Amino acid sequence: MYMIKHNIIYCRWLLLVIITLTACKDDYLEFDYTDGAIRVESEIWKSDRHARGFLNNAYLGVPNRYSLDGNGALLASASDEAVNSNLNSSINVFNNGTWGSLRTFDDQYYNMYNYLRRTNLFLENAPTSAITPASDVPALMGEAYFLRALYHFELMKRYGAIILATQSFKLKEELDLPRNSLDEVVAQIVADCDEAAAVLTVSISDQSAGDKGRATQTAALALKARTLLYAASPLNNPSGDVAKWQKAVDAAKDVMDLGKHSLLTAAQPNVWTQLPNVWNYSTTAYNTEVIFASAADNVNTIELNNAPISYDGARGRTNPTQELVDAFEMRSTGKPITDPTSGYNSQNPYTDRDPRLGLFIILNDVSFKGKKVETFVGGKDNIPTNVNSTKTGYYLRKFLSESAAWGTGTQTNVRRPWVLFRYAEVLLNYAEALNEAQGPEPAVYASVNQVRARAGMPPLPAGLNQAQMRDRIHNERRVELCFEEHRFYDVRRWKKGEQFFNQPVSGMRITKTGNSFKYEPFPVENRFFSDNMYRFPIPQFELNNASKNLQQNSGW
Repeated sequence: MYMIKHNIIYCRWLLLVIITLTACKDDYLEFDYTDGAIRVESEIWKSDRHARGFLNNAYLGVPNRYSLDGNGALLASASDEAVNSNLNSSINVFNNGTWGSLRTFDDQYYNMYNYLRRTNLFLENAPTSAITPASDVPALMGEAYFLRALYHFELMKRYGAIILATQSFKLKEELDLPRNSLDEVVAQIVADCDEAAAVLTVSISDQSAGDKGRATQTAALALKARTLLYAASPLNNPSGDVAKWQKAVDAAKDVMDLGKHSLLTAAQPNVWTQLPNVWNYSTTAYNTEVIFASAADNVNTIELNNAPISYDGARGRTNPTQELVDAFEMRSTGKPITDPTSGYNSQNPYTDRDPRLGLFIILNDVSFKGKKVETFVGGKDNIPTNVNSTKTGYYLRKFLSESAAWGTGTQTNVRRPWVLFRYAEVLLNYAEALNEAQGPEPAVYASVNQVRARAGMPPLPAGLNQAQMRDRIHNERRVELCFEEHRFYDVRRWKKGEQFFNQPVSGMRITKTGNSFKYEPFPVENRFFSDNMYRFPIPQFELNNASKNLQQNSGW
């Protein structure tokens, strides 16, 4: 492992951390690089293999989000999408009012600055390194620019204004720096995305097999578009500056106009056998819908953590809420179930619904891995004495592969990544930004309706005003992107936390009599949200070891 060792008193990065003798933690001025030997930093840049390996090491900060607590928790359970069946999971601090600077979860503060240092070291040393041929250097630096933009975005979406790390600070330099403004952070992310896009391979389809999972031009442009969407949203744009929305429109359109990505489709109804491959990577690896994804792991823990409890001792961790289920519209009419003319029947609640409901959520009496799921009271997947039993009457289906096996003599893994960017999101980003910038233009309808048509849903009704279109786009994101960590941040950037996250979440109590079922919604869990929760708290550890310029986010 390659690293620079510093005296313990110098263990700090930027203005963030001074590691004490009693809290000995790897510091931001160290870097880990493993190839079976220990060398000084300068030797890395004298070798083509080591220099390239250092960049590969910088990719380790790319998020893989299938288990945030080490026990299968998804961020969905910190929003109104789901309840975690493990009531002792630390993810519940988001929901029960115990979240704070001394009790953080998924804060990523230390981690992202660690990887920012690695990317900056590469950017500073690559031009004079032994990378061969030298003509490879610009594209490799483009990958590092993308990673630097991504890691800054991961910080920005949590904390808002942050300290920009655009160089690998040395110990002798001034490390006590104030935060940059949010506009400055956005501008830096956009600039790095542009630097990356100018030199990178266009898309996954243009990469060789060994380069799949590395940054591309479309990945950089998709990150730019998402960043500008966040910057234009009410949380970060309280004055409602329309010009910021228009920048987000233009950035998303740049991805669309390249023509390198499209929705994964197949003839109906076969699309439902194909769409899971966006996440499972079984027969259509790195398909045209995937823009950028983390390294693919060959595992069955995603199924073990989330499948219904009767399936070889699975843990059923992510239990979708009734609120999410209710967001799926009626298929025939395309109307919300709250519309009296939608055709919804509360005692036959899953019939004629948006097909994505059955694709993303495991419902009672449906087949999974060749046998029926029983979430009715007393069914094999609803056993209160089993602490992992569903708390809502539902289980997660999205991400799960029925070809995976666990808990038996035969173990079968499935190779898949965490998908960070896919084309459906780009279309919805574009539609949202364009509606806010110009109103419900035909192009807004066209983008949303592409996503709906792929799902087998009718187009949106004509004649919607801007507010009505906003509501439909928000709901389309809620449905299409569920469990992919968008809801947690979407509700925050829309400044709707008090509306959606400060109320109980519900489930469906299902009772069986003969061959008939009765359905009754019931409250599952109280939730708490206050105004300060729009931003993450700076961990108290960082504040204690920084000087006056690092200030806590408001309300914490």
